[in-house]
Amino acid sequence: MTGSLAVTALDAALLALALGGVDALLVHGRALALLAIGFVGGAVLALVRPVRTHDPQATSAEPKLAFVALFVLPLLVPPVAALGERLQVFTWFARPAIEWIGVALVALGLGIRIVAMATLGSRFSPIVAVQKGHALETRGIYARVRHPGYLGSALACAGGMLAFGSALALPLVLLFGGLIRQRIAREERVLAEHFGDAYRRYRDRTGALLPTVRRGP
Repeated sequence: MTGSLAVTALDAALLALALGGVDALLVHGRALALLAIGFVGGAVLALVRPVRTHDPQATSAEPKLAFVALFVLPLLVPPVAALGERLQVFTWFARPAIEWIGVALVALGLGIRIVAMATLGSRFSPIVAVQKGHALETRGIYARVRHPGYLGSALACAGGMLAFGSALALPLVLLFGGLIRQRIAREERVLAEHFGDAYRRYRDRTGALLPTVRRGP
């Protein structure tokens, strides 16, 4: 819970800075909604504690800069978009309906990621790794999508931009999407090497981030 409070405080500080002060933050409904969503999500993770052990058997090297960027970019997208809103820069999405859809996407994305983490439990890892005794998960949210955690992160990142109506943060969102694609490629190589044909069959019938459309005979 302490971690959730700390992250929410950091998010609030960045948004206040971007919006022009604490007073501007306190009257910005969408910004407050995002902070509430982030706090609740962090509190749920703190209570569930899906990752209790970490004992990797196989890992894949990842550039340190890319690893750090995967954590930092989602943190920066909302305040950069909020700055764009305040300065009225690239206000391509400045429609109330789109902005509140952005808030909803953040909630949906965070929810999907939490479900994915809870499903994997200690098999979830911040690095590309296969844990000892790792079983291939193909049920529940993983039955149609191989990487729902990354899907959730992408939705939340995009939603954080749309919530403020400015495309100023669009380069950060696109960079985050590119890093996710690279991470997925590394992860799939490790899983294919570890699980062999079982993973390849699973990969053939599922989508990486979105469910595949099954065609009839």
